[in-house]
Amino acid sequence: MLKIVKTSIVIAASTLAFSNAAQADGINDALANICTIVQADDKGELRKKMRSVQSDYRLKLRDYYAGVSCNGQSLIRTAVTSNAVEVGTLLVKKMPSKDLQAPEADGKTLQAWIAEQGLQDSPISAELNGRI
Repeated sequence: MLKIVKTSIVIAASTLAFSNAAQADGINDALANICTIVQADDKGELRKKMRSVQSDYRLKLRDYYAGVSCNGQSLIRTAVTSNAVEVGTLLVKKMPSKDLQAPEADGKTLQAWIAEQGLQDSPISAELNGRI
């Protein structure tokens, strides 16, 4: 009897681990072309992508924003450097203001990075300053 219980626990644990790995792969697949969408300034496609990730995986932008990197940059930084104004302003509006003020992977906040790059005149920068 004890052997059956142990076997059942091992099977259940391995099934759970496999389903979590499969879900992570699914999320990665769902977000695979998000950098291309941001660089192309395709606001409609970005909205569609965000809706599908939210409905399929119950994740909002703030849940996966930090995990997505486009050539080493965050989504908003990519939008700023690509002059993707519509997508950049959408991303700024969808992110919580406290997350917009937090340092990113390189330790710099979005405002500090924009100032360092000399991109303060960007409409995305203006939207960011309005939200913070």
